[in-house]
Amino acid sequence: MTLDTLRQLLPEVEVGPHLVSALLGSSAAAILVLKWMGQRRTQKKMEEARRRRELGLGQMEKAVQQFKQQNPGIQASHILSLSLVELAEKLKEGSLSPESVLYTYMDKALEVTREVNCLRHFIPECEEQLQEVRRQKEKGLLYGVPVSIKDHIGYKGHLSTCGFVQLLSRLEQEDSVMVKVLKRQGAIPFVLTNVPQSLFNYDCSNSIFGQTVNPLNHQKSPGGSSGGEGALIAGGGSVLGFGTDIGGSIRLPSSFCGLCGLKPTGNRLSLSGISGPIDGILSGAVGPMARDVDSLALCMRALLCDDMFRLDPTVPPLAFNEEVYSSSAPLRIGYYDTDGYFLLPPCMRRAVHETKESLQKAGHTLVPFAPPRPDYVMNELFVKGLFADGGSTLLGMFAGDVVDPGLEPQVNCYRIPTLVKKMLALTVRPLFPRLAGYLAALCGVRSKKLLWKQHAQVTAYRMEFIAAWRKLKLDVVLCPVLGPAFTVGYPGKLFAAVSSTMLYNVLNFPAGVVPVTTVTEADEEDLKHYTGHYGDPWDRTLRQAVEGAVGLPVAIQCVALAWQEELCLRFMKEVETLARGRKRRKV
Repeated sequence: MTLDTLRQLLPEVEVGPHLVSALLGSSAAAILVLKWMGQRRTQKKMEEARRRRELGLGQMEKAVQQFKQQNPGIQASHILSLSLVELAEKLKEGSLSPESVLYTYMDKALEVTREVNCLRHFIPECEEQLQEVRRQKEKGLLYGVPVSIKDHIGYKGHLSTCGFVQLLSRLEQEDSVMVKVLKRQGAIPFVLTNVPQSLFNYDCSNSIFGQTVNPLNHQKSPGGSSGGEGALIAGGGSVLGFGTDIGGSIRLPSSFCGLCGLKPTGNRLSLSGISGPIDGILSGAVGPMARDVDSLALCMRALLCDDMFRLDPTVPPLAFNEEVYSSSAPLRIGYYDTDGYFLLPPCMRRAVHETKESLQKAGHTLVPFAPPRPDYVMNELFVKGLFADGGSTLLGMFAGDVVDPGLEPQVNCYRIPTLVKKMLALTVRPLFPRLAGYLAALCGVRSKKLLWKQHAQVTAYRMEFIAAWRKLKLDVVLCPVLGPAFTVGYPGKLFAAVSSTMLYNVLNFPAGVVPVTTVTEADEEDLKHYTGHYGDPWDRTLRQAVEGAVGLPVAIQCVALAWQEELCLRFMKEVETLARGRKRRKV
């Protein structure tokens, strides 16, 4: 057939087997050359991005040194020791200057990123914003506060890479609504932080800017996808940061790094100008991360303002409800220590039970609660909703890109042909039913009609969950969150372990994380006997991922119904206060 085709195309030329072989050989060589040239272009783009980052960090360091020389008496340790609430008060009353605070945090951020590689880029325009803040007639609630933002929260003139080489040439044309409102409240965004490639991972590594590690233990991951934020704040290089969350990407770094983080109801804060997989059938959200709950409350108080509602009319005009946040009325609290899909390590379940006992002693009512149909919500709603097209859109993003090693186990799984996934699911179901359900869900939905059905199933599940909640007359729910921090490289092997957090993206409920204790030697000993719910390879991998975590933070998760962020924060504050009380008594 090839010979006949060539004879038709080249009637004047004598076409024989030797010519065909030569042409095929030349074509193969041309393809290899083109592939090599493409790889070389990709490599040059990565090298240029790293060079620009280093230039930015050098510019940052030069500005810090210049300020230090001109202001030798700045008490950096005092500034860094202040909570966000204390810092904001001192800035507003004038006992601290915005300049001293900004350059102190710039200096500390440089120190932290040298250790853990958490910064993606310096924002030099922060010095212009510093002058703009000085000119503001009214001091906003975040007046003079330096803030860090995740890689893909749009900032004019800067990249939103999501860890992809192909996005290295696209500069944001304007600030995201979040950045605009932060500026109007007097905040000074000064750095962009690192993320995992594609954001579909709860480690924090990409082939361009490398691996971010946990400042509490460099063998451990800071979590993801807001891992750069988690590492920077935990290392002391930022007092307030912003992440995004479509399956746990604010809550997991907060859990791994010992921070407080809030995933609000989707669109309680504007998503306009934030790139990447942040909204759709599963409700993504942007939210704050900080060292304590009062910092989160101050942030929400500042952002839920007329500027937010005017700049993005899709955001409901619901101002922060002070009465709910400051209430001391006893709560009726549902609780569980496992979602029934992934049994978390002993320390995470211990944290739930210790918190439950403290809440009971404080006068609250605790009621056992079980999330309905955990396997169904994980596979049929979350995974199938996230990969409705079988992962083709996500895989398209990797075309011509260098897949980060930490993401390879996930990407290789997504690349398995749909028919093979289905056959594998049938084959392994008798031995590994959980893995079979996950593989089947990765095939996505097969038609537009089934996609509509899947949307309806999500709505129906939300109603089912709310009915179970209201039957018990609950105000809030106490539950575990994935942790402690995984060893670097393990998150890519255990995507399904996010079941504890993804549930509240499917439901679109506000959920926050609060650190309450640390991993003990006894926890480590108990971990040796951990077999999980299924005793399958995933359970064994989870045990390996969290080994060697003595002394690392252990957190719990607090949940409220949709649009009740203030109640969620009030509950988080109660948990935080009781946890601090337990810690003081032990000392």
